Amino acid sequence: MYTNERVKPFCTVIDKRTGKPVPNAKVTVPSSNFVAYTDVNGHFELKTAIAGDAIMSVEKSNYKPFSMTLLKRHAYTPFVVEIEISNPFDIKVETALCHLGDNNYSGFSANAGNFKSYASGPVYNKTFYISATTSNMQQYLVFGSILGVDTAMARGIGQNRITTSFASPPSVYLNGHKIAEIQINGDNQKIKLPKNLIKYNQNNVITIKAGKNLMQTAYVDYDDFEFMNISIESVKLQQGTHVGLR
Repeated sequence: MYTNERVKPFCTVIDKRTGKPVPNAKVTVPSSNFVAYTDVNGHFELKTAIAGDAIMSVEKSNYKPFSMTLLKRHAYTPFVVEIEISNPFDIKVETALCHLGDNNYSGFSANAGNFKSYASGPVYNKTFYISATTSNMQQYLVFGSILGVDTAMARGIGQNRITTSFASPPSVYLNGHKIAEIQINGDNQKIKLPKNLIKYNQNNVITIKAGKNLMQTAYVDYDDFEFMNISIESVKLQQGTHVGLR
């Protein structure tokens, strides 16, 4: 029977190293409350509307947290997701979707149409423990996905439609020391953690602060944005590289 209805594609989750399908992986799109699990062939059906950019997360025991930004074309185009086995020193800091800001944003802001959660405020803090066994390795803070940042750089590359203002970038801190700024939206953004700021065999604190609308002077207007899947990756240093600890 003929129909004009477009059929949702089967997408696939595979192991990045082996290329084999990963069964029973949990696939979520938090903005639409979508949850699915892959079958024995690693397939899942994306049964949710994709009106604009939205974060999709894939979780599986013993694998690194994975997320990607879905575009409109993903609603009807099959795609393959590659996930990686965790190494013993990887740390999952946060797997939930987090929304920072003040819930005061324009419809022209980056990804504003996909904000479904209520902002928890302008500041995020999370504690993690890191073992001294990784002191001879380089640590990276990894953001699975980031949406909603309205900086001048994000505006310049077409990530939002605001023409009259822009925001300062969200700031990232390790144990109270600023280590980076987030200038654009996207997936798999990595920040190198300064070795001298890491407290081995102790708790460490990651802090993320929302940026502010730089054109608003009457009151503080925080930029609303969302992120998902924060982790710490430890990478072996190349032979001959020396690490100085202070």
